[in-house]
Amino acid sequence: MKTLMMLFALFAMTLSAADITGTWNAVAKDKKETFKRTFVFKQDGTRLTGKTISERYGKSAIENGKIEGDTFSFTINLILEVGYLKVSFTGKVEGDVIKMTAEASGSTLEFTAKRAP
Repeated sequence: MKTLMMLFALFAMTLSAADITGTWNAVAKDKKETFKRTFVFKQDGTRLTGKTISERYGKSAIENGKIEGDTFSFTINLILEVGYLKVSFTGKVEGDVIKMTAEASGSTLEFTAKRAP
């Protein structure tokens, strides 16, 4: 009986996960500039993959992605002139809007993304 209840709870969590599969256009602003980035998410249950593209840093694969309910996380590796920079993203889905925080080397940037038409 305990196993059956655990399986039901796991199934219910999977069903309640937000579906963010598709293309999202994001913008972040700091004191000096605006950053635009496109995210192409592919969701399979709680697993999140895909890619992200920006004019400044090009294309990066989404790695270590997971989504549970309306929250998600993943990492990307930006290719810089001096090497790679690992960026960690955490976010929350609010309908057709996503609020994300990007963190790298102790700095953060807040993105707002909207589902592309």
